[in-house]
Formats: sequence, structure tokens, C-alpha cells
Amino acid sequence: MTETTSWMPADAFAPRTAESPYGWGLPLNISTHGAGIDQLINILHWFCLALFVGWGLYFLYCLVRFRARPGHQPNPMLNHFKLPTFLEVGVAIFEVAILVFLAAPVWGSYKNDFPDEKDALVVRITAEQFAWNVHYPGRDGKFGKTDINLIDGTNTIGLDRNDADAKDDIFTINNLHIPVNKKVIAYIHSKDVIHSFFLPVMRVKQDAVPGMTNKVWFEANQTGSFEIACAQLCGNSHFRMRGQFLVDTPEAYQAFLVEEEKALSEASQ
Repeated sequence: MTETTSWMPADAFAPRTAESPYGWGLPLNISTHGAGIDQLINILHWFCLALFVGWGLYFLYCLVRFRARPGHQPNPMLNHFKLPTFLEVGVAIFEVAILVFLAAPVWGSYKNDFPDEKDALVVRITAEQFAWNVHYPGRDGKFGKTDINLIDGTNTIGLDRNDADAKDDIFTINNLHIPVNKKVIAYIHSKDVIHSFFLPVMRVKQDAVPGMTNKVWFEANQTGSFEIACAQLCGNSHFRMRGQFLVDTPEAYQAFLVEEEKALSEASQ
């Protein structure tokens, strides 16, 4: 007898882990602000399911009650059946309650309560077809000047190494390292078309728009290696625009900086 295999993985709805952060349902949440966003998503999905089932049952009820049958005369007056009005008012009140008491506070706390830059790691992330360029300010905490005329295959952000503030700057391609339990402020840019910087495990999504600088902040509470995705169709190789999001221990993050500084020093010799 041949054993059949279900189309759905056995752990489809199991809690996500650092080793298996994605799957059916929401991905692993390692963000300090992710719980409120997840709560909002779950409530909205259950609400939409209730609407779908409820209106479907109501539709079937109307098909039966108001069916054509011998001896029955239709009533053309609009006020003879008030249930739809009550249902619509109830749905509208619930939607307003979700917006005012849940969605607005979650959005406001995340978008308005930006940490001070002196207490955070600040990075610049520049999107292009089809890669993420991550720029760290180096030990001095200052970003060096960039110039589009200096962009080439080895200097993808156009960093001017002649600038005093740029000599210790670090940049990586498709690798974003951050320390755990440290607030991060990311300035998002684009070289070419509209991209969308997406960290599923952080519940972070921000468009990268040419000619604009947008910023987001986040804080991870768990270490691991995760994915950077582009959530905006940005060209025929959009599928390639994936990077690594690495949440390090403080020691591992310092080791990453030392390694990059060493490589920078060797390259300048």
C-alpha cells in the first residue's frame, strides 16, 4: 500500500521559528512593534471571513424568502425589510472602531515615535535593479559624501573616498547586519524605479522612490538570518532582488565591522 502525502506541510500552521521563519500564516515575528501589527492583521482577516460567510448566508436567505411563488405579490416599498440597514450600520461601526482604537494607535506609535539617532544604528539603503546597497557610517558615525558620477561596478553607491568622513564607511550588497536589541533607523533611497524594502520578520515595508528619501525604524529582539525582499514589481528580474537580513549578537556585529574594516584597509593599500 502506497502512503499518500498531503499537499499541505505537516507544520503548515505551526509556530514559526528562527530555523523556519516562513510558511503558511504569518512569518516569525522578531520585531518589538510586531505584536500590534499582527493583532490588527488577524482581526481584519477574521472580520473579512465573518463578512464573507455572513453575507453569503444572508444571500441564500434572501433567495429563499423572496423567491417567486404562486399567490405571492412582491412589495416594492424600500422600508419593509430593515435587516440590511441594521447589518450595514453594525459593520460600519465595527470598522470605525478598528480604525480608531486599533489601527490608528499602532500606526501612530510606529510612525511617529522615532528614536533619537544618537541612540540608534543609522544606515542608508539604496535600491537598484536588482540589489540592495547598504551603507554604514563607520566608526566615526558620519556618512561620507556620495556622487552619482563615482558609481561603478565596485562602488555601487558612488562613495567619495577622498572625503574625510567616507574613509571608514562600509557598504555591502544584499546584506544588512544589525545588532539585536538595538534600534535601527534606515534611510531608504532608489537609483532607478520604485522598489519596496520589505523585512517580513520585522513587519517593515517601505517604498523606495527615485528622488525621495523615506525612513523607517525597527528593533529586532531575536538573532538569526532572514530575508530582505522587494515588495514592488520592479522589472523583469524582480525575483532576484533578495538579500540577507542578519540579526547579530553585539559581539558578532562588532566582528562583522572589524572584518569589513580589515577588508577596506587591505583594499586601500
